[in-house]
Amino acid sequence: MTRLAGSSKLLRAMNESAALAHLLDPGMLTRSDLRKLTALSTPTISEALRRLTDAGLINVVGHNSGRPGPNAEIYNANPDAAYAAAVSVRDIGASSTPSVVAALCDLTGAVRGRVEAHIDFLTTDPLTALVDVVGRLRDESGVPAERIRHVQFGVAGSYDPHTERIRHVDVPGFGRTGLVPQLAAALGTEVGVDNDVNLAAIAERQRGVGRDAEGFALLWLGEEGLGLAIDMAGTLMRGARGGAGEIGYMPLYSPDSPHRKLDLQDLLGGAAILELAQDNGVPGSTPGEVVHAAAADPASGGDFLIALADRILIGLAAVIAVLDPCLVVLAGPIAQAGGSTLLSAVTFAVRHAAPLESSIAVTTIEDDAVLLGALDAGLAAVQDALIASIRSS
Repeated sequence: MTRLAGSSKLLRAMNESAALAHLLDPGMLTRSDLRKLTALSTPTISEALRRLTDAGLINVVGHNSGRPGPNAEIYNANPDAAYAAAVSVRDIGASSTPSVVAALCDLTGAVRGRVEAHIDFLTTDPLTALVDVVGRLRDESGVPAERIRHVQFGVAGSYDPHTERIRHVDVPGFGRTGLVPQLAAALGTEVGVDNDVNLAAIAERQRGVGRDAEGFALLWLGEEGLGLAIDMAGTLMRGARGGAGEIGYMPLYSPDSPHRKLDLQDLLGGAAILELAQDNGVPGSTPGEVVHAAAADPASGGDFLIALADRILIGLAAVIAVLDPCLVVLAGPIAQAGGSTLLSAVTFAVRHAAPLESSIAVTTIEDDAVLLGALDAGLAAVQDALIASIRSS
């Protein structure tokens, strides 16, 4: 009898989690819709919906009057059942303090609040600053702390889940041992950390030109640094210690060369772009400004764009030769500033330099891709946890 009771409980939980999964994506379904999607009987689906409604995870949001017979109830996930928060920490250049942008979304993905702060991490402890930012976000959106089930952080560095430490990060205080567990304890919720470029790739998969691609490589051209994300059929390759994609460290010199040793960051970092612009007479005080100015006036900025494309080619050639992705996405502030004009210059450089056949595109995401990707990742974590909690209850 114990085995039968246990089996019944397991089956019931599986049925409920299956129904909830469908209501989370795409949602707005009738009992009949769910029966077809899950292949469960009408009584089984009815019981699962009753229990999910009683648990506050789903709501009746309307009635379908377009069919014969009684109006069918339309169900959707309860937006207020749980929330996900996202925090993007960006080093936006030597002329300004790092910027922290945070957003909060409900269980359906609707954004409920967004805040931005400029924080000097040379004088402010990151633990205190990040907890305060999440607190501001919570207060402005009016969401109780216990409803925020996951906070996803995006950082310009790599996260090693084995040591719970952020590596390859230049923002002061973020590389210290114990920061991530301390954040989780202070916030009282699950915490995720990922590289900012990986999160941008998640947004590109969900919302951008990578949506229908079998896989793609995303080359991030930032105001300060650069990075790479590798999407393989929707799964990101992060490496053994979370450091996959730290392409800026790729050396570009012969071991016996008497010249100064270079890496890709020296060619494509913000300082290098400004120097290249000055050499070519392109105006602007930030890397994004000079690239935008050159793209807006190719007649005078053409030489700069050709030289910049040749530098981008060096990174792309290595990526394409090793990974052979069907698509390469140029993303980040520099790619957005250059748009289709920079894309044309890069495509020309690649086609004439090597027999590399990957398609190249510029991101279509206009908002903060890192923040959007962090929201997508955080929401997925919340939804997975809710489904798992049903199965284990």
